[in-house]
Amino acid sequence: MGMPAVQTDWTVERALALPEDGNRYEVLDGELFVTPAPTYAHQAALREIDRPVDAYVRAHGLGWVLWSPADIAFSPRRLLQPDLFVIPRGTGERPRDWADVKSLLLAIEVLSPATARADRHRKRLIYQDQGVPEYWIVDLDARLVERWRPEDTRGEVVTETLEWRPDPRIEPLSIHLPSFFNEVLGG
Repeated sequence: MGMPAVQTDWTVERALALPEDGNRYEVLDGELFVTPAPTYAHQAALREIDRPVDAYVRAHGLGWVLWSPADIAFSPRRLLQPDLFVIPRGTGERPRDWADVKSLLLAIEVLSPATARADRHRKRLIYQDQGVPEYWIVDLDARLVERWRPEDTRGEVVTETLEWRPDPRIEPLSIHLPSFFNEVLGG
């Protein structure tokens, strides 16, 4: 489930040394979180949100869109596995290893019962602290997206059109959320 292990002295190095067992491991400020495989609806949501985000990122040369499993280590005590994320182009060279990823342009998590608490609290605070410009929490049950920025004390709840404008010189990406949720969950 998304519960922390008893020990609170976990490091990225320790977590990466764990055997491959099908679980996803994250280290949130020294606590180990173990997450089981996602549901079908969770993966369908990622597929549907990946399509417009990836097309937009490619069209504007912003970077690279990837899915987890991925080992994004912000520090020796912070290893995250965002469901979907955008690595900024930065120097222009594509990262060759997870260790090359030092920042994110966008992080997206799709809530599940096992991850909701960590996604909404622990991970959100880490993404904000790390300066990730936007963090989206996709809530399939409520059919909404919570948008968080580093300076936010309250997230923006979006139910109609989600817009993302990582560069003010280009038009924003617009995602019509009722259509998105209908595609993922049905009418």
